Amino acid sequence: MSDPAIRIRGLVKRFEGVAAVDGVDLEVRAGECFGILGPNGAGKTTTIEILEGLKQPTAGAVELFGLPWRGHERELRSRIGIALQETELYDKLSVRETVALFRSFYPRRLEVDDALAQVDLIEKKAAWVEKLSGGQKQRLAIACALVCDPELFFLDEPTTGLDPAARRSLWEIIGKLRARGRTIVLTTHYMEEAEKLCDRIAILQKGKVIALGTPRELIARLGGDEIIEVGSDPAVAAEVFAALPGVAACLPDAGGFRLSVRGIHETLPRVIDALRQNGARPSRLATRTATLDDVFVKLTGTSIGAEEAKAAEAAQAVAQSAGARVKSARRDKGEATR
Repeated sequence: MSDPAIRIRGLVKRFEGVAAVDGVDLEVRAGECFGILGPNGAGKTTTIEILEGLKQPTAGAVELFGLPWRGHERELRSRIGIALQETELYDKLSVRETVALFRSFYPRRLEVDDALAQVDLIEKKAAWVEKLSGGQKQRLAIACALVCDPELFFLDEPTTGLDPAARRSLWEIIGKLRARGRTIVLTTHYMEEAEKLCDRIAILQKGKVIALGTPRELIARLGGDEIIEVGSDPAVAAEVFAALPGVAACLPDAGGFRLSVRGIHETLPRVIDALRQNGARPSRLATRTATLDDVFVKLTGTSIGAEEAKAAEAAQAVAQSAGARVKSARRDKGEATR
């Protein structure tokens, strides 16, 4: 078996005495897409920044390709690519000029057009960056990270704030990287994205790994392959549903509960009977297959949907702040020329 692309042992990072990362042990296999998930403040970004060589750990060891960062910075930086949630690029450069600039930083590199072809931006290579859509700018940022032909690629929430079409376009790009045998480390707030793209997933909470496995393995830990979403008027206590035969877990949800169940054809009638016996009528009743979001709720106590909303709000705030700065700069420039 080949050496892991990443090996982490006892990783700790403290800020003013608070442990953002608290004893993380992980290995990422060469050629896999590895997801790191968790609620806001779980330590995902800090862990990634240490792996990328941007932060120093308080304690513990990190190796990429069997090498520590200390004494191997130049070699490791030439072998990794990094795409952030938001990358500030020069508005007045063309797409081709932007990739050429990043290409000049590396000893091993792809041709500019090859990098642009991988992200479907060949037709936009003469366009200015400021003329690109949000999805196109994110694809350009990925092209800038790809131009060194990295063996290991870090994607930190690359699709946050993008529309569904742009998000799926990036999924295709990531799929092509996997097909070429590249190792990918992905953080995301979108469970569908993680379930579709990742070979294995680590879920972090309060700086610790609380679950590790393939998406299928994590979902199996719920104890049931199917979910009944139920709400009632008046409300029925969780204990009533949890005691029903076939219910493996009763998870709180907005306006009711998510029931992880076995044998849904037998369990659903029992749920309806329980409502009737408690003098309640269903205000919501739906069935579906269990997903990673259900795992996330069980382990962290919060829905990833809430995390998505927070991430979207943060992205919108950043965009509004950037827009305000641009307007202010233009206003100041106008006043200065009067």
